[in-house]
Amino acid sequence: MTNAESTRAGPPPGPADTALVQVRGLGVRFGGIVALDDVSFDVRRGEVCGLIGPNGAGKSTFFNVVSGAFPPSSGRLKFQGQDITGAPQHSFARLGISKSFQITNVFQQLTAHENVRVSAQMRRSRYELFTPRASLNELAERADALLERVGLAGLGARPAADLAHGQQRALEVAMALASEPVLLLMDEPTAGMSPEETRVMMDLIVELAAERSVIIVEHKMKLVMGICERLLVLHHGEFLAEGTPDEIRANADVRRVYLGQS
Repeated sequence: MTNAESTRAGPPPGPADTALVQVRGLGVRFGGIVALDDVSFDVRRGEVCGLIGPNGAGKSTFFNVVSGAFPPSSGRLKFQGQDITGAPQHSFARLGISKSFQITNVFQQLTAHENVRVSAQMRRSRYELFTPRASLNELAERADALLERVGLAGLGARPAADLAHGQQRALEVAMALASEPVLLLMDEPTAGMSPEETRVMMDLIVELAAERSVIIVEHKMKLVMGICERLLVLHHGEFLAEGTPDEIRANADVRRVYLGQS
């Protein structure tokens, strides 16, 4: 693919039913400020997709729209073929879209196990005053399994506030997985992590991607280039380029505005 082709590739070719997420002409405006302008993009089923760009490129805004935090000003958003543009945020989670946040978002006063169990219970029912004991046992077992999945086995009884930063990030991933997502959105999953913690998280993301689609916003280029199959590059809220890591590395426009090369 040439630089010009990569720069305006748009959604990938292929039948529409191969796309888990379809974004068409997405625009977001806050008064006179344009945060996103006419962005179109597809996320295929079962792929790891990276979203990159300089600060202020519109990455967080894109994530907020795809997670249902707020509706777009223009354009359409489809998930598994269903138009969900402007749907209430709680419906996104119930459809199978879950997000881990840039800033650790756990209940510090609860144990690691309680954090995950509460997240799993919210998936089951929003207003259930009397939960059968068998159901509680099942939720507890699921919480234990998810803690083990993210490398926190044996730490379930520890208050979240007492966990190391990397462990809290892993706990947040377990909480996101408790909703059984089809699409997992990860906003800077390795922020503040040591190199060793980053490697552990990278391995975990690769494992998780075997069962679901993953979209990552991440500033660590080695990470996104190493585990993402495809990258979308934003610049000043506009679509700049889309392609494989090799295509993005070779793209002159990306090197100029993002990698700081001429």
